[in-house]
Amino acid sequence: MPRDLPVGNGDLLVTFDHCYRIRDLYYPQVGRFNHTDGHVQRFGVWVRDAGGADREPGPGRFAWIEDEGWERRLRYRPETLVTEVHLVHRGLGLEIVGQDAVDFHEAILFRRFTVRDLTGRDREVRLFQHLDLSINGTPLGDTAHYDPGTASVILYKDESYFLISACDAHRSGVDHWAIGSKRIGGAEGTWRDAEDGELGRNPITQGSVDCCVGIGLRAPALAEASATFWIACGHSHKDVAELHARVLEQTPERMMTRTGAYWRLWCRRERPELGLVPDAVREAYHRSLLILRTQVDNGGAIVAANDTDITHFSGDHYSYCWMRDGALVAHALVQAGQGELSRQFFRFAERCIEDAGYFLHKYTPAGRLASSWHPHVIGGQEVLPIQQDETALTVWALRAHFEAYRDVEFIKPLYERLVARPGEWMLAYRDPSGLPKPSWDLWEERRGVHLFTVASVIAGLRAAAAFAEDFGERDRSARFRDGADRMLAAVRRHLWDPESGRYARSAAPEADGRYRLDLTRDAASFALFFLGVLPPDDPTVVAEMESTFERLRVRTPVGGVARYERDYYHQVETRDTERIPGNPWIICTLWRALYLTERAERAEDLREALAILEWAVARQRESGVLPEQLNPHTGAPLSVSPLTWSHATLVTAVLRYAARAEELRSRARPRVTAGSV
Repeated sequence: MPRDLPVGNGDLLVTFDHCYRIRDLYYPQVGRFNHTDGHVQRFGVWVRDAGGADREPGPGRFAWIEDEGWERRLRYRPETLVTEVHLVHRGLGLEIVGQDAVDFHEAILFRRFTVRDLTGRDREVRLFQHLDLSINGTPLGDTAHYDPGTASVILYKDESYFLISACDAHRSGVDHWAIGSKRIGGAEGTWRDAEDGELGRNPITQGSVDCCVGIGLRAPALAEASATFWIACGHSHKDVAELHARVLEQTPERMMTRTGAYWRLWCRRERPELGLVPDAVREAYHRSLLILRTQVDNGGAIVAANDTDITHFSGDHYSYCWMRDGALVAHALVQAGQGELSRQFFRFAERCIEDAGYFLHKYTPAGRLASSWHPHVIGGQEVLPIQQDETALTVWALRAHFEAYRDVEFIKPLYERLVARPGEWMLAYRDPSGLPKPSWDLWEERRGVHLFTVASVIAGLRAAAAFAEDFGERDRSARFRDGADRMLAAVRRHLWDPESGRYARSAAPEADGRYRLDLTRDAASFALFFLGVLPPDDPTVVAEMESTFERLRVRTPVGGVARYERDYYHQVETRDTERIPGNPWIICTLWRALYLTERAERAEDLREALAILEWAVARQRESGVLPEQLNPHTGAPLSVSPLTWSHATLVTAVLRYAARAEELRSRARPRVTAGSV
């Protein structure tokens, strides 16, 4: 199920599903810990006609937000990470506008609701927020209690504390609360207690606990009333009590307003010129940058995705930092002018890299080695459990950062561990042909010598050579550059197949020194031009790109480009694989846009690239979220959503399109010479 509305600040990340329910709450790091464990956090509304001097109150009605009677429109306010969700329930006779934001600086989630009567009668409305936490990822040993000092409910375990409270224009503190057990002895949870509009006020429960809090409003006929909930996160009772006091002092409205202003300022901090980009694509670019930001931890980890529903498929999640994804995302951030985020990523990478100069599979947001399926032994032989492209791309992306910012003081402490050692290791990790030794491919599915990996290593060695030259190590620079040149020659010699007129996606070394080629078409061959290994108009690149993208085109109304032929991951179509070679992936489709952009010689040549950008915009969720892949028949999102890599690729493709469009327009302008009229 997609996470339609992520909001965060790099310390606290909260995600909402398509029903507008909180599904994930990560703190104190993006991707670690998920204190909901993916369970639904319900929001509900109870309403009745208000009583008066001459009449009794009417009967109450209740609906949780997942009730079929709700009409929902889930969006953000423009250029912010503040949501603007429109809700209408005809049966309740209410319209609600919800605004959600994580404060740009503090670990506080705000949920502001403005309720409007639609019946023409004065109404009594009660709003209920349910919390079903599994603190630090497990429900064992949690405590929830009502805190009279703050008129709030506090949930805690170990070093993790959460305070939930509320206010309206006249008072602060929750009017209603219930604290109890969930998923123990048949207990569903305290959310059931809210359905009659009343809560039991039990003061404390421990173990597997949940809570529900409420606040009451009076909504005049055809008029509005507002209330705000907040969840403050900290490491002690003192922490959350101080945050609570700060909210009361500054007011939720002011803190939400400043958060919106901050994100607009952040979003507009850009160097690229987007004047030739259509409005809808430009809006999607800014939205992608903002969503991408929610997935980046302030400690530097760029997390692949934080959609815990994937655990039902694989028994694991995407809340890790793969250095390949991280490097490509950091590269997009560099191009977008967000250099502080890329700096943090490279500092994180320097802490994670092995002393020998390579990265392992993936890492937790705390910089620890994460779960892996790459073995250390194959056929009784010890092997490195690595994807070599992760090491190479990090060096390549670091060079792009340096060329953009020339921040020598930043590079100086990273040079030895993040440039020199990886460069030496990439030189050493080669076979006699000059190609890299086998490792796992970027899709993490097969071991061999892969075209994408080889292209990454060539780009990484070239980047290391440029750094070594800058640092006065000319002998080292020459060795790195020579290694890259030899590797490119080996690519042409061993991975180009003259008979098919294409590059192999991978090769397996044979005992006689030859390679057995895998000619499966794979969109990852785009790396040849994207990483600057070969120019986009090189005849072999043109042949490879045209053949591959044509074969991987999904021939349904959904369209798009598959990863590779007969892709099995979340595969929907298993019979008609000629027409549907795999599910369309956002990143792979945008790789085609990048190729068409690079190949364009006239402004008109960019039309197809623009059409692909518009295709990606059309495949967003209403909120702007992009998934990993799509159902080829329905266009529904598959796997995780949002995928950080998808949003970064859109950012990269839009920026490159904008730059190329400006280049071609400038080239087409007539020259003005002296004496001309």
